[in-house]
Amino acid sequence: FFFFSTVLNKKYLNVISAPLTVGSLQFLVGSLYCLILWSTKLRAAPILTPAGKTAVNKVGFYHMAGQELSMMSLNAGAVSFTHIVKALEPFFSAMVSGFVFGKWMNPVVYATLIPVVGGVAYACLKERAFSWLAFYTAMGSNLAFALRAVVSKSALDASGGELGENLSSVNLFGIVTCYAFVQSIPLFLMGEGLSFIQLWKDALPNSSTYELVKGLVISGLFHYLNNEVMYLALSNVHPVTLAVGNTMKRVFIVVASVVVFRTPITVQAAIGSAVGLGGVLLYSLTKQYYEELEKKQA
Repeated sequence: FFFFSTVLNKKYLNVISAPLTVGSLQFLVGSLYCLILWSTKLRAAPILTPAGKTAVNKVGFYHMAGQELSMMSLNAGAVSFTHIVKALEPFFSAMVSGFVFGKWMNPVVYATLIPVVGGVAYACLKERAFSWLAFYTAMGSNLAFALRAVVSKSALDASGGELGENLSSVNLFGIVTCYAFVQSIPLFLMGEGLSFIQLWKDALPNSSTYELVKGLVISGLFHYLNNEVMYLALSNVHPVTLAVGNTMKRVFIVVASVVVFRTPITVQAAIGSAVGLGGVLLYSLTKQYYEELEKKQA
């Protein structure tokens, strides 16, 4: 899902360069998918308490911001460059968990994130596809998704029904998507206005309306399903561990994007990426070691 979602997004943005509007319409596709499941009772519809609405509204904002910033980064630069920068996600998740929510790990575990940060920084230096807009928006996306993961984890761990009923991991993401869509409407209207309509008309000589709609629906579904699977994983693991898993997925994306879009990547970028991903593996092993050590001491 992650691979197809990313590649389809970039291909669509190459045709219609309106990242905020495309991102918002993808939220709409995901929202409609959930509403169909709930209305047909294939899934029990979630019922939120006032506290639940407040929590979901917050998560929805982080989800909306993270996705829209990701789309802006993809639109401004190469897929490979965006995902090299987004490999820093474990660092952001670790910092958010510690500073914002007071959930700290062993200092040695944090030390293993140094090669992740250093490797990504080295990969970005003199990168052929470097773009400051792509860099800043990808970094902003990292922060937003880190906040989303940590706050979502707190919501998933909430007990006693204080947030509502039928709040499984997939239902939580479904309602988060609905909130994100509503919150994204003023953003794309202010950021891109009605320019999307003109861009759509400009794309028609090379693509039919059916093809454009189909591409939007398919990319929206893949985006939704990719994140739904991520929420299933989040219900069972630490947010930083999930971020590490996301980083491992980016290895495949970086390589695949070079093949699909024929984007050249420098030797320096390849070395930096390898160092960063090696750091990710080191982090995973170190964290697992200290978790087992704490269990033995408990």
